[in-house]
Amino acid sequence: MRVLVYGGTFSPPHAGHVRSVQIAAEALRPDRIVLIPASVPPHKALARGTPPAEDRMEMTRLAARSVPGAEVSDRELRREGKSYTSDTLRALREEFPDAELVFLLGTDMLLTLPDWHEPKVICSLASIAVFSRETGREGQIAAGAEALRRDFGATVYVLSGAPVAVSSTELRALLPQRGGAELIPPEVYAYIIRKRLYGAKPDLTWLRKQAHAYLKPKRVPHVLGVEAEAVRLAERWGADPGDAAEAAICHDITKALDRDAQLRLCEKYAILLDDCERRSEKLLHARTGAAFARDLFGLSDAVTAAIRWHTTGRAGMTDLERITYLADYIEPNREGFDGLQELRAACYDDLDRAMELATRMSLCEVRDAGNAPHENTVRAHEYYRSLLRERGLAPVHAAGIDDEL
Repeated sequence: MRVLVYGGTFSPPHAGHVRSVQIAAEALRPDRIVLIPASVPPHKALARGTPPAEDRMEMTRLAARSVPGAEVSDRELRREGKSYTSDTLRALREEFPDAELVFLLGTDMLLTLPDWHEPKVICSLASIAVFSRETGREGQIAAGAEALRRDFGATVYVLSGAPVAVSSTELRALLPQRGGAELIPPEVYAYIIRKRLYGAKPDLTWLRKQAHAYLKPKRVPHVLGVEAEAVRLAERWGADPGDAAEAAICHDITKALDRDAQLRLCEKYAILLDDCERRSEKLLHARTGAAFARDLFGLSDAVTAAIRWHTTGRAGMTDLERITYLADYIEPNREGFDGLQELRAACYDDLDRAMELATRMSLCEVRDAGNAPHENTVRAHEYYRSLLRERGLAPVHAAGIDDEL
């Protein structure tokens, strides 16, 4: 019986880790593969912002799904103090007394293994496996393997193949910049984004793919238009374009759901509806979408608030909330209703005047349909009308829209 053992901080586990195990498994044909996240590595301090042990354990479990037969052990996470490899191998030897343990190493670890705690014990308990094709380091690898054989009597397998050239350190720097998605197993990346580990922000291409899957196909052009408009407005008014894109991409994420499904989400997320929201199904998706997108993608309070208020508006909206509300109104696919051209111009001239006009247009539309407006829209219009008076500005006149309500 042969057991392949691969340990590391796995913060986060990435394509390099997965490919390393796959190559080793193909070459060595182990009967079992055990991945072991380290608790406190003895050779280096955990990086600042390293997630708790339970998160690293879960990410490693998710990554292991890419390797048939791989399992994940929490033995080092449960052990107090530093995670010495010799102690782990002793425990594995007790668990698998007749097996060949094969300890998988990267090049740097191979070369430093003589300086580890109890290197002779490590080499007596397990064979060593290392890759041979790391560009420019073939000579170092061969010399390091021979030194282990000579000094510690080690059995060393030098494997053909090169793992993916990526490091967890590099990924931790990329994640807050909306990078790294292609270098992390999909399920691991989704977990990182949902919990916003490492200060991660979602790759917008990835976020679009995830969010658009919940939309009816005919709604996708609208959502793309809102995103493009929101980013332009954010750049015009000094808001964060990435946050604007996140809010726009997710603003209609629950729009396709029927009333019963919307109400189930309200129950799940403890959303309390007012009378107007209970009567009007079209208002529900802003409430449920904000909660659902937060749960799924770890959206910030600012972004979820922009989704929450994109339908009714409210008095005293933040710039991001106003941008999302207005982008939904004026995106390029919108055509053919009174006041649109004037509103588009106002959005890039003065946000207060744009909000006064947009809420006035919304109230006129609801009134003309014979419905009662939501009180938040009424208050929003009153708020922005008052702001214009305080600033000495006249409301925007738009053909077909009443100047007064």
